[in-house]
Amino acid sequence: MGSGGIIIIDEDTCIVDLAKYFLNFTTAESCGKCSPCRIGLQRMLETITRITDGNGTEADLAALRDISVAVADSSLCALGRTAPNPVLSTMKYFPEEYRAHVEERRCPAHACAAMIKGYAVDAEQCKGCGLCAKKCATGSISLEAAKATIDEGTCIRCGQCVSECPFGAIKEVW
Repeated sequence: MGSGGIIIIDEDTCIVDLAKYFLNFTTAESCGKCSPCRIGLQRMLETITRITDGNGTEADLAALRDISVAVADSSLCALGRTAPNPVLSTMKYFPEEYRAHVEERRCPAHACAAMIKGYAVDAEQCKGCGLCAKKCATGSISLEAAKATIDEGTCIRCGQCVSECPFGAIKEVW
């Protein structure tokens, strides 16, 4: 990000979400004096958010690349000229991650929560303790025959049940 720092990530880090993280930062830091930076970074952030939400298109990938180049070439300050670098670098070195988000509607790192299709209960691991049901904000989890079941129709996919289960019985379905 221009500070000479090194970022170490593993396979559990979504590259597209990482680029979005940096765009969030630079969008917030923009002084707003020049249009390429003020408007361009906002459009980039909106586009990459669509992609991480599972609503991206091939046109979004092309637009993201084009806007990134335009912002880098026409911004007045160093922030605007370097802000697109994380996007351009990740698109260059990790194109398969962007393609997976857009073409397959999946996050290879299983990090983009909006792409979770639902949750499943592993009946063998579920002990029927009910901790997941107690934490469920929508009441989507019920105990039947001492096992948890999830009503996918009312589940808001907040992930609270996954983090609350001490037995690891609730799994995300991607």
